[in-house]
Amino acid sequence: MGNNLLAGKRGIISGALDSNSIAWKVAEKAHEQGASIALTNAPIALRMGEIKKLADKTGAPLIPADATSTEDLQKLYAEATEKLGGKVDFVLHSIGMSPNVRKNIPYTDLNYDFFNKSLDISAISLHKMLSVAYKGDFINEWGSVVALSYIAAQRTYPFYNDMAEAKAMLESVARSFGYHYGKSKKVRVNTISQSPTKTTAGSGIKGFEDFFNFAESLSPLGNAPAEACADYCVFLFSDLSRYITMQNLYHDGGYSNTGVSMEAMEKFSGSK
Repeated sequence: MGNNLLAGKRGIISGALDSNSIAWKVAEKAHEQGASIALTNAPIALRMGEIKKLADKTGAPLIPADATSTEDLQKLYAEATEKLGGKVDFVLHSIGMSPNVRKNIPYTDLNYDFFNKSLDISAISLHKMLSVAYKGDFINEWGSVVALSYIAAQRTYPFYNDMAEAKAMLESVARSFGYHYGKSKKVRVNTISQSPTKTTAGSGIKGFEDFFNFAESLSPLGNAPAEACADYCVFLFSDLSRYITMQNLYHDGGYSNTGVSMEAMEKFSGSK
């Protein structure tokens, strides 16, 4: 049941692929809270995923766009504002992909063409998304942009490969562009550093299940599920977060501030 936190607001949600996607949950929650939304993803993702079901459920226009193409992004904003009836109030950047990870190329032997693609798709796309909106004045004053990140931007996780650099760049873009957008239009830009989440993309990482269980044992509140992350996004889209900007916000059940847990220690000590 929604309580209309986003009543009268319009937004663009990127990255929903199937019902396991965080972006999918965000779209559902935003719709429940009274927002009008447009959905977008890369053309190939739209063909492969189930996003048409989400569009039907939420009444959202479905707009294909390659987030690495400024031309596609210009068309996205223009079509979204036309179909939604005005400038948008919030945008979700839920875009990330590493060819090196997909092809199991070790971090110490990266394919640099792939590395550049990882950065372009997963981080520079946020700059492009913000730049197009900034120049075209597509986001209302006091609007909100949220991008999904991960703690590997700050700490080393060997299996995360070059996505760690991509997330570090993503967070830097949010801070840097957040300053300029805040000064000019009061638009706030934040990243959410989410727990390991059982999405289609996340579950494809080698060793994900073991790490998910490790993080679960370390976090005092347990891993934050996708639905809870969607609630957090809705809060950041809403007027309740009016003065939060340029932040990387941990949404991980306390994992980021926990050095060790008794459960983790017991696994090594053999204690019951």
